[in-house]
Amino acid sequence: MDEIFYRIKRLPPYVFAEVNALKAEARSAGRDIIDLGMGNPDSAPAEHIIEKLKEVACDPEAHGYSTSRGIKGLRRAQAAYYGRRFNVDLDPDREIIVTLGSKEGFVNLAQAITAPGDVVLTPSPSYPIHAFGFMIAGAAIRHIPITEGYDFFDELERAVCYSVPPPMALVVGYPANPTAQVVNLDFYQKVVDFCKAHGVWVLSDLAYSEIYFDDNPPPSILQIPGAKDIAVEFTSVSKTYSMAGWRIGFAVGNPTLIDALARVKSYLDYGAFTPIQAAATVAINGPQGDIDRVRALYKARRDVLIKSFARAGWEIPEPKASMFAWAPLPPALKDIGAMEFSKRLLQEAEVAVSPGIGFGEHGEGYVRIALVENEQRIRQAARNIGRYFRSVGINT
Repeated sequence: MDEIFYRIKRLPPYVFAEVNALKAEARSAGRDIIDLGMGNPDSAPAEHIIEKLKEVACDPEAHGYSTSRGIKGLRRAQAAYYGRRFNVDLDPDREIIVTLGSKEGFVNLAQAITAPGDVVLTPSPSYPIHAFGFMIAGAAIRHIPITEGYDFFDELERAVCYSVPPPMALVVGYPANPTAQVVNLDFYQKVVDFCKAHGVWVLSDLAYSEIYFDDNPPPSILQIPGAKDIAVEFTSVSKTYSMAGWRIGFAVGNPTLIDALARVKSYLDYGAFTPIQAAATVAINGPQGDIDRVRALYKARRDVLIKSFARAGWEIPEPKASMFAWAPLPPALKDIGAMEFSKRLLQEAEVAVSPGIGFGEHGEGYVRIALVENEQRIRQAARNIGRYFRSVGINT
């Protein structure tokens, strides 16, 4: 019997597994690892959100099955958010669905709209599920490089010209994970115009819509007139409200895509636990001051990281958004590659980062650093890295 299943064979080995194993081994040996690898928020949700969860959980009638599309109050809350944040009108019944985190929604939409052999365009580097969600569904992936030295629209044009069959979908995600790149409405206008002209659906990942560090909030692709004809957008409460483990996200936009996702989800789940949905509703509708606090927290950590790592001999570009820094390998160590560099940083400096190759072939030469430790720990990480650099002859 063949024990290597078809969909499993299509998935490459998990790049982060080796680093994670080394991290676990070091911790089991009692070593203090400063973990800047996984983008796992270390803050708790605001108290009024937790109180709502407890209140509804105490209701004996709140423990049955929920609804796969999400409770109506939560869908209305998301519509109100898009209205006040982006000036975008959404129909809660036709253009919004609640997902079990944006990752689940993305994968299930890929399952809903993809036939084996379809070509899907995904950025490289990017959040792994952008490619693997479609790969699991049977699609052929063509990567659009988004690193320095490439023009996005030139590469997009080339991909459409040389793909057989023509691409059926394009994935975009800004602020970007892992690169922290940001775009403006002119970028989205060109994406919408191009994809309409070529009959391509657009899936936009806007998970970091509220984590930005200047006076230019990241836009939504749905702000472009006519974008809803071809586009759906994913958001979540994970980073905005420090609710990552609650697994609440949204897909909004094109009614045809939303309906396809709803149909697949109806076979797979009954929606998130109702008290969690009620608490998420309160998060979106209630006081928003905690968003400012979390944004300021990440900005302060970013500033400490950039300054302290520079003193250690590692110049890192300043990210404008997201909870990550996208760091080129120090020139003296560039030849060893991102994976080996990440392993050495863990073993020699007790600092964990994510190797860029794990986010796609164009992530080689970089590592992703998550702003998930406090300022003191970030400074300690910089001191550890500085000692390691000096030990291999890198002047700091």
